[in-house]
Amino acid sequence: MEPFYEDEEHEGTLELPAEPMRINMGPSHPAMHGTIRMVLELDGETVMDLDIQPGYLHRGFEKSCERGNWTQVFPYADRLNYVSPMLCNVGFSLAVEKLAGLKVPERCTWYRMILGEISRITDHLTCNSASAMELGAFTPFLWCIKVRDWLWDVLEQETGARMTHSFGRIGGMAKEPTPHFKESVRAVLPQVDEVLLETESLLLKNRIFLDRTQGIGKLSKERALAWGVTGPVLRSTGVDYDVRKAHPYMFYNAVDFDVPVGHDGDNYDRFMVRFEEVRQSMKIIEQCLDKMPDKGPINADDPRFVLPEKLDVYNTIEATIAHFKIVMEGIKVPAGEAYGFTEGGNGEMGFFIVSDGSGTPYRVRCRPPCFYNLQACREMLIGDMVADIVPTFGSINMIGGECDR
Repeated sequence: MEPFYEDEEHEGTLELPAEPMRINMGPSHPAMHGTIRMVLELDGETVMDLDIQPGYLHRGFEKSCERGNWTQVFPYADRLNYVSPMLCNVGFSLAVEKLAGLKVPERCTWYRMILGEISRITDHLTCNSASAMELGAFTPFLWCIKVRDWLWDVLEQETGARMTHSFGRIGGMAKEPTPHFKESVRAVLPQVDEVLLETESLLLKNRIFLDRTQGIGKLSKERALAWGVTGPVLRSTGVDYDVRKAHPYMFYNAVDFDVPVGHDGDNYDRFMVRFEEVRQSMKIIEQCLDKMPDKGPINADDPRFVLPEKLDVYNTIEATIAHFKIVMEGIKVPAGEAYGFTEGGNGEMGFFIVSDGSGTPYRVRCRPPCFYNLQACREMLIGDMVADIVPTFGSINMIGGECDR
């Protein structure tokens, strides 16, 4: 019996179609992180066009914030970027304090900067190690996640939680630094530096890694600016915009650090910018540790915004009443509007808030850096191969909690 493919009656069925093919990728696809759908137009394995569709997480961050009081926003802000939640916590605190004209103690500002930079390191380590793993490099993933866990140990020691801390407060922080905070941070920083060197030694001379990242997923400087891209994705194109330098907040104008930039705006540059930013964050942390006072208040001395001490609540009627009013009615932020911002893990994280003078936010609008970075992803992928979607999408570090706010 002749094989099927040699049957002359079926010869015409062996011809493959030459026209472009449309396929769906995601949202339930491992490379799409479960929240993004891409509709691809393919010519063979080449991406001719694509439509990127976010919105499958249905989170509703902004409207959730407008249903509770000002203090109840922090657990929601945590989940905007669950890999660096402290940066989101601090960003929302700064916006409300700006509208309320509230000034926090110096010790609190240094403490916020240290915890925020630790969060940035954990964010970048997660992104880079996961990107390397998606290209087959599993060992660097284990190395980076190991040291990330040591950093999370420090955050757990300070906040009581490893990821979603809800540790920020309007007018300060939930607790003051623990007695061994500085020693714990100084002990883990050399380990981070060692892991960076080990990972770079394994990847940066690896031909597979270089071929899959260099010249892949390119974005020009002009197009990045046109799309409103910020963070490591923008800096990889050669633009040295960093909110901490361009519009210094907290004490970032009092510490010395550089803004790493790339040249080509490809996957390789985004990888290298993030690793160099980890080193700059460690440099900032060391300066903050030296400058942060060991003693002093961590919260603003304003009973309208800050909860009284628990001991006072149990023993004085004034503190009991103040505690009851803040918890039940919420703090009364003056009527008006303000925009607060921080350099988040993926770029400018902004909060535009409107108050009508009540204890509930009238409007909370979030500027999520991931959403703007995702807009530019289409241009990065057109002309590349299907297999390039995975490392390129990974290099923009899309976080669904931000995009589907």
